[in-house]
Amino acid sequence: MDLEVTPRLTIPASELQWKFSRSSGPGGRHVNTSDSRVQLTWNVQESAALDDDQRAQLLTRLGRRLVGGAVAVTVSAQRSQLRNRETALDTLADMVRTALAPPGPLRRATKPTRGSARRHLAAKKQRSATKQQRQRPTGE
Repeated sequence: MDLEVTPRLTIPASELQWKFSRSSGPGGRHVNTSDSRVQLTWNVQESAALDDDQRAQLLTRLGRRLVGGAVAVTVSAQRSQLRNRETALDTLADMVRTALAPPGPLRRATKPTRGSARRHLAAKKQRSATKQQRQRPTGE
């Protein structure tokens, strides 16, 4: 089943690698016999679904998550392998969608208002006075 990330980007199922293993946590007698933990891997560097701009953007933004040009998502939250597979697909799609989204507007630096600066200084004086009160009196 292909993974639709956005209406313009669909990752073919042939590019997704699945690995299954035993999950830790609750599950009763069934837990020792079922491979419910899911690891989904997608190679960003070799993907045919991406154009060069998308590939460069993903390699830059997902840089820390990439191992050998591939991104891996591991899910073991549910007892069911099917639900873990669905969660892994959703997680990968969200990750790629977020990495491909255009950056938000740049923050414009502003100066604090006179009132806020005055309140800031008043609070600092109050804290200073409180700490002065805590000191041991000088006995002469």
